Amino acid sequence: MKANHNYDKLEGSYLFSKIAQKVRDHQNLHPEAKIIRMGIGDVTMPLCDAVISAMHNAVSEMGDIRTFRGYGPEQGYSFLQMAIHDYYAQRKIDLDEKEIFISDGAKSDLGNILDLMDLDNRVLVPDPVYPVYVDTNVMAGRAIEFMNATEENGFLPQPDPSVQADVIYLCSPNNPTGAVFTRDQLKQWVDYAREKGALILFDAAYEAFIRDPQLPRSIYEIPGAKECAIEFCSFSKTAGFTGVRCGYTIVPRTLNADGADLNRMWTRRQTTKFNGVSYISQRAAEAVFQPEGMRQVKANIDYYLGNAAVMMEALDTLKIPYVGGANSPYLWLKCPNQMDSWSFFDLLLKEANLVVTPGAGFGKNGEGFCRLTAFNTRENTIEAMERIKRIL
Repeated sequence: MKANHNYDKLEGSYLFSKIAQKVRDHQNLHPEAKIIRMGIGDVTMPLCDAVISAMHNAVSEMGDIRTFRGYGPEQGYSFLQMAIHDYYAQRKIDLDEKEIFISDGAKSDLGNILDLMDLDNRVLVPDPVYPVYVDTNVMAGRAIEFMNATEENGFLPQPDPSVQADVIYLCSPNNPTGAVFTRDQLKQWVDYAREKGALILFDAAYEAFIRDPQLPRSIYEIPGAKECAIEFCSFSKTAGFTGVRCGYTIVPRTLNADGADLNRMWTRRQTTKFNGVSYISQRAAEAVFQPEGMRQVKANIDYYLGNAAVMMEALDTLKIPYVGGANSPYLWLKCPNQMDSWSFFDLLLKEANLVVTPGAGFGKNGEGFCRLTAFNTRENTIEAMERIKRIL
């Protein structure tokens, strides 16, 4: 047996392990310190009542021989597919039920979708970047080219006509930067992909945080996108499903590559390698799209965006440049006094008992920046910003 030595090419998952070790060391030296974690990417608010009620009902069904369900359809139950269909229809996006695939989260599908792609494809990834885009391609042995997302372009890179890309990763609102593409910016990418015959993998996991009606929440709001893009979304941040697991992927039936029907291929892949998402999770996800569920989920997201507003106000007062926050749970701030990411991290930990995420862990263009998250309590957020003000 021979191992896949592409794994040897992976960067060690040093970022969060290094953060954890630094925090442990600090806590051991200062056991009395109240450490506030402003770098977490996990939600903190509980599931809303509508979701809990739907899960309770589904559990009861599973305990009754008349309503018990075993294996479900690998592509997802029709009731959830239609709920997602209607959600997109509110934005005048027409989807076929067979274009909607239910999964256990965007991260899984972003990795699994590579089963449909030849190793020779040229992959274009933004830097800084969500690590799964890079690592899954490295594991497969695929070459990667990076496009620069920088302060100069607002961390929203635009296509270079001289570059021939086959697979393009875009994320909006972006993780880690919080930046959001405008319609015109996304149109440039759609036009580029159609001209080059490329495929866009569009990560919309944070779309529910967009409050500006002028900003697109789906790439399919852009004409022509159904001929060149697959969209990934998740209930993890929309409805706090990080511990429940449910997401969905849109693979248009009009999407072809090299003469191959990608919708048919993804159907074949999923029915072969995936047994579907639990009935209980899918009933919970369906509740998210009901009027009361939408109201409750929006209230939770508004709470997180309120935390982001507190952080934005503090950074504005300190005159620290940043992007994100207004339509995203993340703020991407420029480290003051030309500090590097880890030096600023150490300063905040040692002097303010605050934990952030050093931008250098997301790629070379992340150096000199840090990510703050709105996934915390209002009290902790206010206290954290007061601590930053005191030391800066």
